[in-house]
Amino acid sequence: MTEKGLTYADAGVDIDKANRFVKKIKDLVAKTPRTGVMGNIGGFGGLYSPNLSNMKSPVLVSSTDGVGTKLKIAQMSNIHNTIGIDLVAMCVNDIIVQGAKPLFFLDYLATGKLDEDVAVSIVEGISNGCIEAECSLIGGETAEMPGLYKEGDYDLAGFSVGIVDDHKIVDGSGIRVGHKIIGIASSGIHSNGYSLVRKVCFDHLKLKLDDYVEDLGCTLCEELIKPTRIYVKTIMSLLREINVYGLSHITGGGFEDNISRILPSACKAVLDKDSWERQPIFHFLQQAGKIDEMEMLKTFNCGIGMALIADETSAQDIVHRLSAENDKAFIIGEIFNRDNDEAQVQWKK
Repeated sequence: MTEKGLTYADAGVDIDKANRFVKKIKDLVAKTPRTGVMGNIGGFGGLYSPNLSNMKSPVLVSSTDGVGTKLKIAQMSNIHNTIGIDLVAMCVNDIIVQGAKPLFFLDYLATGKLDEDVAVSIVEGISNGCIEAECSLIGGETAEMPGLYKEGDYDLAGFSVGIVDDHKIVDGSGIRVGHKIIGIASSGIHSNGYSLVRKVCFDHLKLKLDDYVEDLGCTLCEELIKPTRIYVKTIMSLLREINVYGLSHITGGGFEDNISRILPSACKAVLDKDSWERQPIFHFLQQAGKIDEMEMLKTFNCGIGMALIADETSAQDIVHRLSAENDKAFIIGEIFNRDNDEAQVQWKK
Protein backbone atom coordinates (compact mmCIF):
# COMPACT_ATOMS: atom_id res chain seq x y z
CA MET A 1 0.00 0.00 0.00
CA THR A 2 1.38 3.37 -1.07
CA GLU A 3 1.73 5.90 1.73
CA LYS A 4 -0.26 9.08 1.15
CA GLY A 5 1.95 12.11 0.44
CA LEU A 6 1.89 15.22 2.58
CA THR A 7 -0.03 18.32 1.48
CA TYR A 8 0.21 22.03 2.23
CA ALA A 9 -2.91 21.63 4.40
CA ASP A 10 -1.07 19.00 6.45
CA ALA A 11 1.53 21.69 7.17
CA GLY A 12 -1.21 24.02 8.41
CA VAL A 13 -1.92 26.15 5.31
CA ASP A 14 -5.34 25.68 3.71
CA ILE A 15 -5.42 27.36 0.30
CA ASP A 16 -9.04 26.34 -0.32
CA LYS A 17 -10.10 28.09 2.90
CA ALA A 18 -8.25 31.24 1.82
CA ASN A 19 -10.05 31.19 -1.53
CA ARG A 20 -13.42 30.85 0.20
CA PHE A 21 -12.53 33.80 2.41
CA VAL A 22 -11.84 36.03 -0.62
CA LYS A 23 -15.25 35.17 -2.02
CA LYS A 24 -16.91 36.01 1.29
CA ILE A 25 -15.44 39.52 1.53
CA LYS A 26 -16.25 40.67 -2.01
CA ASP A 27 -19.49 42.31 -0.88
CA LEU A 28 -17.68 44.14 1.94
CA VAL A 29 -15.10 45.46 -0.49
CA ALA A 30 -17.82 46.56 -2.91
CA LYS A 31 -19.38 48.76 -0.21
CA THR A 32 -16.39 51.11 -0.15
CA PRO A 33 -16.26 54.07 -2.60
CA ARG A 34 -15.48 52.72 -6.07
CA THR A 35 -14.73 55.89 -8.07
CA GLY A 36 -11.47 55.25 -9.90
CA VAL A 37 -11.30 51.54 -9.08
CA MET A 38 -10.66 49.29 -12.07
CA GLY A 39 -11.35 45.56 -12.00
CA ASN A 40 -12.47 43.42 -9.10
CA ILE A 41 -10.83 42.05 -5.97
CA GLY A 42 -8.77 38.93 -6.51
CA GLY A 43 -6.28 40.14 -9.11
CA PHE A 44 -2.54 40.28 -8.67
CA GLY A 45 -2.65 44.02 -8.07
CA GLY A 46 -5.29 46.62 -7.34
CA LEU A 47 -5.94 49.00 -10.23
CA TYR A 48 -6.91 52.61 -9.62
CA SER A 49 -7.34 55.41 -12.16
CA PRO A 50 -7.35 58.82 -10.39
CA ASN A 51 -9.19 61.81 -11.81
CA LEU A 52 -6.49 64.46 -12.26
CA SER A 53 -8.50 66.90 -14.34
CA ASN A 54 -8.83 69.45 -11.53
CA MET A 55 -5.18 69.32 -10.48
CA LYS A 56 -2.22 71.23 -11.91
CA SER A 57 0.55 69.21 -10.29
CA PRO A 58 -0.77 66.16 -8.42
CA VAL A 59 1.38 64.56 -5.72
CA LEU A 60 0.78 61.10 -4.26
CA VAL A 61 1.05 60.74 -0.49
CA SER A 62 1.42 57.28 1.08
CA SER A 63 1.34 55.85 4.58
CA THR A 64 1.58 52.48 6.29
CA ASP A 65 0.84 51.53 9.88
CA GLY A 66 -0.63 48.94 12.22
CA VAL A 67 -2.63 49.08 15.44
CA GLY A 68 -0.02 47.83 17.91
CA THR A 69 -0.98 45.76 20.93
CA LYS A 70 -4.58 46.93 20.75
CA LEU A 71 -4.84 43.72 18.75
CA LYS A 72 -4.66 41.86 22.06
CA ILE A 73 -7.88 43.56 23.20
CA ALA A 74 -9.69 42.39 20.06
CA GLN A 75 -8.36 38.87 20.47
CA MET A 76 -9.06 38.68 24.21
CA SER A 77 -12.61 40.01 23.80
CA ASN A 78 -13.37 38.12 20.58
CA ILE A 79 -14.56 41.43 19.09
CA HIS A 80 -12.96 41.74 15.68
CA ASN A 81 -15.25 44.05 13.68
CA THR A 82 -13.78 47.35 14.92
CA ILE A 83 -10.01 46.78 14.84
CA GLY A 84 -10.10 47.29 11.06
CA ILE A 85 -11.44 50.81 11.64
CA ASP A 86 -8.37 51.47 13.79
CA LEU A 87 -6.16 50.17 10.99
CA VAL A 88 -7.65 52.51 8.39
CA ALA A 89 -7.59 55.46 10.80
CA MET A 90 -3.91 55.11 11.65
CA CYS A 91 -3.02 55.30 7.96
CA VAL A 92 -5.43 57.87 6.54
CA ASN A 93 -4.99 60.27 9.46
CA ASP A 94 -1.29 60.41 8.55
CA ILE A 95 -2.16 61.25 4.94
CA ILE A 96 -4.61 64.07 5.61
CA VAL A 97 -2.12 66.02 7.73
CA GLN A 98 -0.35 66.86 4.49
CA GLY A 99 -3.61 68.02 2.93
CA ALA A 100 -4.07 64.87 0.85
CA LYS A 101 -7.38 63.15 0.20
CA PRO A 102 -7.15 59.37 0.67
CA LEU A 103 -7.76 57.45 -2.55
CA PHE A 104 -7.37 53.77 -1.76
CA PHE A 105 -6.37 51.32 0.94
CA LEU A 106 -4.85 47.84 1.15
CA ASP A 107 -4.53 45.53 4.13
CA TYR A 108 -2.29 42.68 5.26
CA LEU A 109 -3.60 40.02 7.65
CA ALA A 110 -1.21 37.39 9.01
CA THR A 111 -2.37 34.54 11.23
CA GLY A 112 -1.34 31.10 12.43
CA LYS A 113 -4.54 29.46 11.23
CA LEU A 114 -7.18 31.27 9.22
CA ASP A 115 -10.52 31.54 11.00
CA GLU A 116 -12.88 32.60 8.22
CA ASP A 117 -15.46 34.20 10.53
CA VAL A 118 -12.82 36.23 12.38
CA ALA A 119 -11.15 37.30 9.14
CA VAL A 120 -14.45 38.39 7.59
CA SER A 121 -15.22 40.37 10.75
CA ILE A 122 -11.84 42.11 10.51
CA VAL A 123 -12.44 43.06 6.88
CA GLU A 124 -15.91 44.31 7.83
CA GLY A 125 -14.18 46.85 10.08
CA ILE A 126 -11.69 47.77 7.37
CA SER A 127 -14.56 48.27 4.93
CA ASN A 128 -16.42 50.50 7.39
CA GLY A 129 -13.23 52.49 8.01
CA CYS A 130 -12.76 53.03 4.29
CA ILE A 131 -16.35 54.20 3.93
CA GLU A 132 -15.77 56.73 6.73
CA ALA A 133 -12.49 57.81 5.12
CA GLU A 134 -14.15 58.04 1.69
CA CYS A 135 -11.51 55.82 0.09
CA SER A 136 -11.58 52.52 -1.78
CA LEU A 137 -10.53 49.16 -0.40
CA ILE A 138 -8.86 47.75 -3.50
CA GLY A 139 -7.01 44.70 -2.24
CA GLY A 140 -4.97 43.00 0.42
CA GLU A 141 -3.15 39.87 1.49
CA THR A 142 -4.09 37.13 3.92
CA ALA A 143 -1.27 34.84 5.04
CA GLU A 144 -1.44 31.66 7.11
CA MET A 145 1.87 31.19 8.92
CA PRO A 146 1.67 28.24 11.32
CA GLY A 147 4.61 28.11 13.69
CA LEU A 148 5.07 31.87 13.56
CA TYR A 149 1.71 32.83 15.11
CA LYS A 150 -0.20 30.90 17.74
CA GLU A 151 -3.74 29.77 16.91
CA GLY A 152 -6.07 32.69 17.59
CA ASP A 153 -3.33 35.29 17.12
CA TYR A 154 -3.17 37.58 14.12
CA ASP A 155 -1.41 40.73 13.03
CA LEU A 156 -2.56 43.56 10.80
CA ALA A 157 -0.90 46.17 8.64
CA GLY A 158 -2.48 48.80 6.42
CA PHE A 159 -1.33 50.78 3.41
CA SER A 160 -3.01 53.88 2.04
CA VAL A 161 -2.38 56.30 -0.81
CA GLY A 162 -3.80 59.80 -1.16
CA ILE A 163 -3.42 62.74 -3.50
CA VAL A 164 -2.97 66.50 -3.19
CA ASP A 165 -2.14 69.30 -5.59
CA ASP A 166 1.44 70.43 -5.09
CA HIS A 167 0.54 74.02 -4.13
CA LYS A 168 -1.97 72.76 -1.55
CA ILE A 169 0.41 70.55 0.43
CA VAL A 170 0.27 71.37 4.14
CA ASP A 171 3.91 71.21 5.22
CA GLY A 172 4.21 73.71 8.08
CA SER A 173 6.39 76.13 6.11
CA GLY A 174 3.84 78.94 6.54
CA ILE A 175 3.69 78.68 10.34
CA ARG A 176 4.46 82.03 11.99
CA VAL A 177 4.77 83.54 15.46
CA GLY A 178 1.32 84.31 16.87
CA HIS A 179 -0.43 81.42 15.14
CA LYS A 180 -2.69 79.35 17.37
CA ILE A 181 -2.74 75.59 17.87
CA ILE A 182 -6.18 73.95 17.82
CA GLY A 183 -6.74 70.48 19.21
CA ILE A 184 -9.62 68.32 17.96
CA ALA A 185 -10.93 65.76 20.42
CA SER A 186 -10.07 62.09 20.18
CA SER A 187 -12.57 59.27 20.71
CA GLY A 188 -10.45 57.91 23.54
CA ILE A 189 -7.12 56.10 23.64
CA HIS A 190 -7.17 55.44 19.86
CA SER A 191 -4.41 52.91 19.01
CA ASN A 192 -1.36 53.94 21.01
CA GLY A 193 -0.04 53.15 24.46
CA TYR A 194 -1.83 49.81 24.84
CA SER A 195 1.20 48.05 26.29
CA LEU A 196 1.02 50.48 29.21
CA VAL A 197 -2.78 50.24 29.30
CA ARG A 198 -2.59 46.45 29.64
CA LYS A 199 0.13 46.77 32.28
CA VAL A 200 -2.09 49.04 34.39
CA CYS A 201 -5.42 47.28 33.87
CA PHE A 202 -4.48 43.61 33.80
CA ASP A 203 -1.17 43.28 35.62
CA HIS A 204 -1.59 45.98 38.28
CA LEU A 205 -5.36 46.21 38.84
CA LYS A 206 -6.08 42.57 37.90
CA LEU A 207 -9.17 43.66 35.98
CA LYS A 208 -10.98 41.56 33.40
CA LEU A 209 -12.37 42.95 30.17
CA ASP A 210 -15.98 42.40 31.19
CA ASP A 211 -15.53 44.20 34.53
CA TYR A 212 -17.70 47.30 34.87
CA VAL A 213 -15.58 50.33 35.81
CA GLU A 214 -17.55 53.00 37.66
CA ASP A 215 -15.13 55.79 36.70
CA LEU A 216 -15.64 54.99 33.01
CA GLY A 217 -19.38 54.35 33.10
CA CYS A 218 -18.94 51.17 31.04
CA THR A 219 -17.07 47.89 30.99
CA LEU A 220 -13.33 47.97 30.52
CA CYS A 221 -13.78 46.25 27.16
CA GLU A 222 -16.24 48.84 25.88
CA GLU A 223 -13.72 51.58 26.63
CA LEU A 224 -10.58 49.88 25.34
CA ILE A 225 -12.12 48.61 22.09
CA LYS A 226 -13.39 52.04 20.98
CA PRO A 227 -12.13 52.64 17.42
CA THR A 228 -9.65 55.35 16.53
CA ARG A 229 -11.39 58.42 15.18
CA ILE A 230 -11.08 59.03 11.44
CA TYR A 231 -10.63 62.76 10.77
CA VAL A 232 -10.84 62.75 6.97
CA LYS A 233 -14.22 64.45 6.52
CA THR A 234 -13.53 67.02 9.25
CA ILE A 235 -10.09 68.03 7.95
CA MET A 236 -11.00 67.99 4.25
CA SER A 237 -13.97 70.25 4.97
CA LEU A 238 -11.81 72.73 6.92
CA LEU A 239 -9.07 72.78 4.27
CA ARG A 240 -11.58 73.73 1.58
CA GLU A 241 -12.53 76.95 3.38
CA ILE A 242 -9.80 77.91 5.87
CA ASN A 243 -6.05 78.47 5.64
CA VAL A 244 -4.44 75.80 7.81
CA TYR A 245 -0.66 76.08 8.02
CA GLY A 246 0.13 72.88 9.88
CA LEU A 247 -1.49 69.59 10.85
CA SER A 248 -0.28 66.89 13.23
CA HIS A 249 -1.80 63.49 13.99
CA ILE A 250 -1.35 62.96 17.73
CA THR A 251 -0.31 59.31 18.16
CA GLY A 252 2.56 57.46 19.80
CA GLY A 253 5.18 59.94 20.92
CA GLY A 254 2.40 62.25 21.94
CA PHE A 255 2.47 65.98 21.43
CA GLU A 256 6.15 66.84 21.60
CA ASP A 257 7.46 64.47 18.92
CA ASN A 258 4.54 64.88 16.53
CA ILE A 259 4.02 68.64 16.57
CA SER A 260 7.76 69.32 16.34
CA ARG A 261 7.80 67.52 12.95
CA ILE A 262 5.89 70.35 11.28
CA LEU A 263 7.45 73.43 12.91
CA PRO A 264 9.96 75.70 11.15
CA SER A 265 13.28 75.71 13.02
CA ALA A 266 12.77 79.35 14.16
CA CYS A 267 9.46 78.54 15.85
CA LYS A 268 8.41 76.79 19.02
CA ALA A 269 4.99 75.67 20.18
CA VAL A 270 3.93 76.35 23.76
CA LEU A 271 1.05 74.10 24.81
CA ASP A 272 -1.32 74.45 27.76
CA LYS A 273 -2.13 70.99 29.10
CA ASP A 274 -5.07 72.38 31.08
CA SER A 275 -6.79 73.90 28.04
CA TRP A 276 -8.83 70.89 26.94
CA GLU A 277 -11.08 68.20 28.39
CA ARG A 278 -9.66 64.73 28.93
CA GLN A 279 -11.90 61.71 28.76
CA PRO A 280 -12.27 59.70 32.00
CA ILE A 281 -10.07 56.86 30.72
CA PHE A 282 -6.97 59.06 30.92
CA HIS A 283 -7.66 60.14 34.51
CA PHE A 284 -8.36 56.50 35.38
CA LEU A 285 -5.09 55.21 33.90
CA GLN A 286 -3.00 58.00 35.39
CA GLN A 287 -4.39 57.53 38.88
CA ALA A 288 -4.39 53.72 38.84
CA GLY A 289 -0.87 53.47 37.44
CA LYS A 290 0.51 56.50 39.30
CA ILE A 291 1.74 57.68 35.91
CA ASP A 292 3.69 60.94 35.80
CA GLU A 293 1.99 63.78 33.90
CA MET A 294 4.78 64.10 31.35
CA GLU A 295 4.74 60.34 30.81
CA MET A 296 1.01 60.55 30.10
CA LEU A 297 1.52 63.32 27.55
CA LYS A 298 4.38 61.40 25.93
CA THR A 299 2.50 58.09 25.70
CA PHE A 300 -1.16 58.93 25.07
CA ASN A 301 -3.16 61.48 23.05
CA CYS A 302 -4.79 62.49 26.38
CA GLY A 303 -7.98 63.55 24.58
CA ILE A 304 -6.56 65.30 21.48
CA GLY A 305 -6.30 63.26 18.28
CA MET A 306 -5.48 65.98 15.76
CA ALA A 307 -3.71 69.33 16.07
CA LEU A 308 -4.06 72.21 13.59
CA ILE A 309 -2.12 75.47 13.32
CA ALA A 310 -3.90 78.56 11.98
CA ASP A 311 -3.96 82.33 12.49
CA GLU A 312 -5.93 83.64 15.45
CA THR A 313 -9.09 84.55 13.52
CA SER A 314 -9.19 81.21 11.70
CA ALA A 315 -8.50 79.34 14.92
CA GLN A 316 -11.59 80.83 16.55
CA ASP A 317 -13.59 80.05 13.41
CA ILE A 318 -12.47 76.41 13.48
CA VAL A 319 -13.50 75.99 17.12
CA HIS A 320 -16.92 77.58 16.44
CA ARG A 321 -17.51 75.51 13.29
CA LEU A 322 -16.74 72.23 15.00
CA SER A 323 -18.77 73.19 18.06
CA ALA A 324 -21.77 73.84 15.80
CA GLU A 325 -21.35 70.26 14.53
CA ASN A 326 -21.31 68.91 18.11
CA ASP A 327 -17.58 68.30 17.83
CA LYS A 328 -15.07 69.34 20.47
CA ALA A 329 -12.10 71.54 19.61
CA PHE A 330 -9.91 73.67 21.84
CA ILE A 331 -7.20 76.28 21.41
CA ILE A 332 -4.40 74.42 23.16
CA GLY A 333 -1.34 76.54 22.41
CA GLU A 334 0.49 79.24 20.47
CA ILE A 335 3.57 79.68 18.28
CA PHE A 336 6.51 81.75 19.56
CA ASN A 337 10.04 82.62 18.48
CA ARG A 338 12.55 79.93 19.37
CA ASP A 339 16.16 80.21 20.46
CA ASN A 340 18.48 77.70 18.85
CA ASP A 341 18.95 75.57 21.96
CA GLU A 342 15.26 75.49 22.95
CA ALA A 343 12.96 72.51 22.60
CA GLN A 344 10.48 73.02 19.77
CA VAL A 345 7.49 71.95 21.85
CA GLN A 346 7.13 73.19 25.42
CA TRP A 347 4.46 73.17 28.09
CA LYS A 348 3.07 76.30 29.67
CA LYS A 349 4.15 76.59 33.31
